[in-house]
Amino acid sequence: MSTPEKVAIVTGAGSGVGRAAAITLLRANYAVVLAGRRPNALTETIAAAGDAGQHALSVATDVGDPAAVARLFAETKAAFGRLDVLFNNAGRGAPPVPLEDLTVAQWQQVVDVNLTGPFLCTQEAFRMMKTQDPKGGRIINNGSVSAHAPRPFSAPYTATKHAITGLTRSASLDGRAHNIACGQIDIGNAETEMTESMSAGIVQADGSTKVEATMDVQHVADAVLYMAGLPLDANVQFMTVMATSMPFIGRG
Repeated sequence: MSTPEKVAIVTGAGSGVGRAAAITLLRANYAVVLAGRRPNALTETIAAAGDAGQHALSVATDVGDPAAVARLFAETKAAFGRLDVLFNNAGRGAPPVPLEDLTVAQWQQVVDVNLTGPFLCTQEAFRMMKTQDPKGGRIINNGSVSAHAPRPFSAPYTATKHAITGLTRSASLDGRAHNIACGQIDIGNAETEMTESMSAGIVQADGSTKVEATMDVQHVADAVLYMAGLPLDANVQFMTVMATSMPFIGRG
C-alpha cells in the first residue's frame, strides 16, 4: 500500500461502528489512530484490517479523562505530524430503567463518555487543526437517531445525543474561520454488539416489545468514509443512516 496522505482518529474503535469505520478508513489508505478503553479490542480491530493495519496506531484512551485525551492527540502528532479527520464515536448507555430510578453515577458515566469525551476531543482537534500546515480538518460526530427522538427509559443517552447536535453546530460555526468542517451522522439500528438485544425485542413507546429491523454496519462505515473524503470546502452537516423499517419516523 502507498503511504497514507490523510490521518484520522476514531474513538470507540474497539467494537461496533468504531471498528467498522476504522477498518474502512484504513482500507481507503488513511493512517488511523484507534482510541478506546480496551487495548485488546483495539488490537483485534487492527488485525481485522489485514495488510491495511500497518498504518494503524492504537492508543488506550478514556475519552472522559482530559489527560488521556491530551495524550491521544500528542501521540497522534508525534507519529503522523497532523490530523485530518476526527470521528467522535465512543458512546455508552445506561440501564433501561425508569428515569427516577437512575443513579447520579449512572447519569454521569453516560455524560462523561457521550458528551464530555467529544468536547475534549474536539478541543484537542481544534488546537492541532488550527496550527498545522496546511491548516484545517474535519470532525464527524456520531449523533444517533436519539438526537431526534427518544426511546423509553433512555434519558441520559437521549440527552447527550441531543447535546451532540449543539456541539456539532457550535464546532461547525467556530471552525469555519480555520478551515475546520464539522458534521454529524445519526445512526439507527446498525447491526453491532449494541443492537444484539433487539433480536429478542425492544420496548416501544406504547409499552409493547417488538423485534426491530437492523442494517449492516458497513453502510455506516461507508457513509463515514464519504463524509471524511470530502474536500474542506464541502460538508455533510447532518446525515441519517438507518434501517429502513425501524420505527423512527413516528417515534417519540
